[in-house]
Amino acid sequence: MLKKAILSVQKWGNSLALRIPAAIARNAHFHIGTQVELSVEKENVIVRPTGQRKLTLQERLDLFDPAKHGGEVMASKCIGKEKF
Repeated sequence: MLKKAILSVQKWGNSLALRIPAAIARNAHFHIGTQVELSVEKENVIVRPTGQRKLTLQERLDLFDPAKHGGEVMASKCIGKEKF
């Protein structure tokens, strides 16, 4: 799991740009279109996603409460090849 990379600042039009390596983007849950906030704190550039990010499957499963959502409910009787 890549958490650090050495990059070169590049020119992009009248601005400067950094390309985020795919492994770091995955670890940060960045996707195309993810909005981020850039700030400078004590000479460090901080990149934070804005808003709420999508939860991973594991994070969703961790939030699952069996007491609230437990049990299995069949809306209808088994039909056709569903019978066993």
